[in-house]
Order: sequence, then structure tokens, then C-alpha cells
Amino acid sequence: MAVKEYKFNGINQNGQPVQGTVFASSKRKAQNKIQQLADKHQFRPQSLQRRRTYLYKVRHPNGQEVKGEQKAYSAEELERALEKMGLEVIKVEKKLLDFQRKPPKGDMIMFVRLAANLLREKLPFDEVLNLLVNDVSSKSLRQVIRDLNADLKGGMDAQQAFLKHQHKLGKFTAYMLGIASKSGNMAEIYEATARFLERKDEFRRAVRQSMITPLITTLVLIAAFVWFIWYIIPETARLFVGMNIELPPMTAATLEMADWLDANWWWATLILVVLTGLIIFVSQTQKGKFYIHKYMIRIPLLGELFHKLHIEIFSRVFAILYSGAGENIGVIKIAAEACGNSYMEHRIKTITVPMMVAQGADLVRSMEASGVFTHMALARYRSGAETGNVQNSAQQMADYYERETELKLKSVVEGIQTFVAIIITIAICILTVLSSEIALVQPSATNMMNVGR
Repeated sequence: MAVKEYKFNGINQNGQPVQGTVFASSKRKAQNKIQQLADKHQFRPQSLQRRRTYLYKVRHPNGQEVKGEQKAYSAEELERALEKMGLEVIKVEKKLLDFQRKPPKGDMIMFVRLAANLLREKLPFDEVLNLLVNDVSSKSLRQVIRDLNADLKGGMDAQQAFLKHQHKLGKFTAYMLGIASKSGNMAEIYEATARFLERKDEFRRAVRQSMITPLITTLVLIAAFVWFIWYIIPETARLFVGMNIELPPMTAATLEMADWLDANWWWATLILVVLTGLIIFVSQTQKGKFYIHKYMIRIPLLGELFHKLHIEIFSRVFAILYSGAGENIGVIKIAAEACGNSYMEHRIKTITVPMMVAQGADLVRSMEASGVFTHMALARYRSGAETGNVQNSAQQMADYYERETELKLKSVVEGIQTFVAIIITIAICILTVLSSEIALVQPSATNMMNVGR
């Protein structure tokens, strides 16, 4: 859910004003956070304002009129800021449709990649943001960059500034870019984040492109099969019914099915639509995603591929953060969240992390207890733990599974295409048998005379 920024004002016990900001997904949650702060620091909240987007129209000293939009807590605040810049304010109004859309993945990846390249050239970060804000095509991402620049110049903590936009940047990306600003290897962390985003996007795109042909073929096959079963075969069969000829068993069953569909097609369509909508709805819930992700890594062909991809991402993030953060528990939690599988994340957080914290178990034994890591991954991490170089072992594991999943994807696509070809063959055989049954029906002269009676 999108995170919104709220500013609150209050008075402490000494009568002095208190002011601050909180981030929450709704006004009610913001009020709860402020009340907790008030109880802790002994002050009384008085007002609460949400930061919104305002449209403005101003006139420059040279007479030129300019329109734009800017975020502020109130129209009065924005008017004062514009007047301080020497502009004549003509109009300021709240933007009615203030949707917080996520930037396209392509723009996100380009932003992180270009930032990594510019930081490697030793450019100051504020200059990097100023350069990139004009090269990004996404309006939402441009606004994020402007807000980041303003927050950092205003003295906000870098990690807080980035996490403020995690609903647009993504939790992992916001976390990585936030800790990069505190680390001594900012360019390296940006480079690693860019590679991670590129790899994830490349894999998804490859899977999507590979599945297009089998999917279209399957849909066309289903449409042709239904048309043949529901229309072609029944129309021919009804001619023989009119001649009082006993139909062969498969043809008779097909005719019964077609008659049922004729009488109940509306209900069948409604049930299909409701089931599809229900599946989509459940898949969007937290519990639905959990079970989908749990069984997704167990399905034939694609399951093993997805499982190794999730371990690859976990290992790559673990290696990046291990060098940048240094705290094993925090690293494991963030890597689990970034792996992209809620079931694996749950097992790691509820089994691996508690074993390490409460029982003092070592990393490899705790990972093995979660039951979501392959034997190869555990062996690689065990080797790293024995040699004292877990970070290098995690990186090697990520690189190995990256190469393997790239090669495995080709064989999986071939397997899927083979499976689709078998389904097509079976469908053609069924239609051929049905056609042969009708072709073997031989009406007699008496049957022909009964037509129309």
C-alpha cells in the first residue's frame, strides 16, 4: 500500500511547540503513530496535515506565465514558497486525481544503472540526482527524485528518505539505495542493485516471451476444440437423429454435452468468470500468495527453475548486504524479503532467524532447518562458513545459479513445447475418432425416408 507523509503539530508540557513528520498508509495509522510519539515524549497533538500534490500557475518578473505541480502540506505553504522565489502567484489548487503510480521497471533500472555509472565517475550524489531528473521519462519517478533531493538537502537521513518511497521504488531497492548513502562503497552498492534489477527483469521477460507461443497455441486449440465439439459434430449428429439412427457412443455423448451447453452456457460462463475472478482475488491476498509460492516451486519443469532463481536472488542480496551492512540477522531478513517468494521468506524468518538468535545455531544448520534451500546451496554455504568467507560463497552460488537458470530455461521451454505438442496430438486424435464414428454411420433407405417426419 502507498505510504503517505503527514506533518503534525503539538505542544509539550512546557508550552513549547512540537513539530514532526510520520509516514503511514492512512490517516488513522498516522494518528496512531503520532499518539504513540505523544505518549512517549509527553506532548499534546493539535493538528495533522497530509502532504499532497498542488497545481500552480505563476508569473515571472519578465511577464512569462508558467504552470507546474509541487507537493506541499497546504496551498498556503506552497504560495509562500513561490512568493519567496520572486514569483507572482496566480493560482494554487489541489490536484484532484493524485494517483501514486509506480514507475515502469525499465525507468527504474535505467535510473539505478545511470546513477551507478555517474557515482563511479566520482560525481557528488546531489549532482547525480539533478542530472537524472531531466533524463527520466516517468513523471512519478521524476517526482521521487525531486523529493529525494529536497529531503536530503533538508538534512533527512538517507535511509529514511529512500524508505519513504519504497511503495514506488520497491522495498529492496529503497533499502539498498538508502544504506548505500551511508556506506563507503556507494558506487559498488548501486552497481550491485542495478545488476540485481536487470537480472530479475531479464529473467521475467525471458519467461514471458518463451511462454507466448505455447500459450497462444493452447488458447487457439481450446477454441477450435470447443467449436468442433459444440457446433460441428452436433450439427452432423442431429441429421442422423432426424433419421432415427442410433448414434455411436462418443458421438452421442458429444451431442448430450452440446445440448447441455446450449441450455446452460450462460451459467457455465458466469461460473467460469466468477472462479477466474476468485482465483485472481485470492492470489492478491497475503495468504493466497503464500500458498501459490509454496506450491509453485514444486510444479514440474518450471518449479525447479523458479526455486533456483529465488535462491540465486537470496544469495546475491546476501553477498551484497554482507559486505555493506555487516549484521547477519538483518542481512538474512532483507535477503529473504528480496528473494521474491513469500513461502521461502516465511520459512527463513520463522525458522532460520529464530534458530540463530534464540538457540545460537550456526548459519548453515539454521538454513537447512528451513527446508527451502537446495543441497548444493547448503554445501556452498557450509564451505564458506568453514573457510571464513561466507560472502564469497554466496556470490559464487548466485553466479552459478544464474548461469544454470539461463541454460535451464531453454530446456524448460522445449519441454513445455513438447507437452503442448502432445496435447495437440491427443486433441486431434479425439476429433479424428469422432469424425470416423460419424463417417461409419450408414443410413438405410428407410432412414432416409424418415427425414422430416
